[in-house]
Amino acid sequence: MVTGYAAELKFRAIEEPQPGAKLQQIFNQYWPAYRHWFLREGDAARPSYAVALRKLRTHMPELVPTYERIVDLAGGGDVAARFLALYCPPPFVSGCSQAIWTRDCIALVRNYDYPPHRFDGVLLHSAWTGTRVLAITDCLWGVLDGMNEHGLTVSLAFGGRKAIGEGFGITLILRYILELCRTTSEAAAVLRRVPVQMAYNVAMVDRQGTYATAFIAPDRAAIVARTPVSANHQGKVQWRPEHERVWETARRAQILIACLHDPHHTLADLFHQFLQPPVYRLSHHSGWSTLYTAGYYPEAGTMECRWPNATWPQSFDAFTEGERIVRYYEQSYSHCQMD
Repeated sequence: MVTGYAAELKFRAIEEPQPGAKLQQIFNQYWPAYRHWFLREGDAARPSYAVALRKLRTHMPELVPTYERIVDLAGGGDVAARFLALYCPPPFVSGCSQAIWTRDCIALVRNYDYPPHRFDGVLLHSAWTGTRVLAITDCLWGVLDGMNEHGLTVSLAFGGRKAIGEGFGITLILRYILELCRTTSEAAAVLRRVPVQMAYNVAMVDRQGTYATAFIAPDRAAIVARTPVSANHQGKVQWRPEHERVWETARRAQILIACLHDPHHTLADLFHQFLQPPVYRLSHHSGWSTLYTAGYYPEAGTMECRWPNATWPQSFDAFTEGERIVRYYEQSYSHCQMD
């Protein structure tokens, strides 16, 4: 048994149809860290409230009423309002591997790779615009991965390019998609239209099994391809060779592609690959590791979070609030422990 863990993280499952006391409690808990991150380059480096609100009204107007309610819960301050608009926030990079399975059922499986101390650890069941959404959150109301009651499922991975532009943080765009869209085609149209701040790869699949990966960036038009696998590159790997040796984005993608193409492999085999190195990222000296594996099933309206020795299932019709403690161990495969 491994002793001495590198980090401990509390995962919480929360149900709150409209923004209220539970969301407010999360904000109050994380606001000092959020504020430090948001202002780390200085106040002048972030857009004003007037600019952020104008951009939100221009590109995602349907989100504005919810945004205003959440800002009120956060106390209505200028910095909080600018932070919550997620327009031109400080750049952030995540790892991540993603694969879409459509052989005998429809599933989106992904690993989220990120430092534990920068992660909300919240699975939120909400219905802010009348559509039920299950999503792992970021920055209080953004979405790292999730599914809506219509079966549309999305997740993100960093695109591996250095371009930074004027646009929204990707997690707010994914929130917008899950609140307003029903199909992969509708989601792709949003990703083509709404400006994004950095390069990301967005995996999408709907209840009908229509899937795509959108390769988006601030410096070029979105590319939407019928591609079931993505990691942290867009076409050719552009990171320096030492980065690729550490993060193995090409190798991770190749392993998942091989699994999907093998007619003898099952969905269980795909999950096995996600829970094995190199797709499963062991705790790195910089603090990065795979924080969770998520599986979404659009036809059934169910999802689950997985770790090497634990599974936490949830669904729209049988959502259970609760907490799980996850421990991450340095350079150990069995580095995740649930209490």
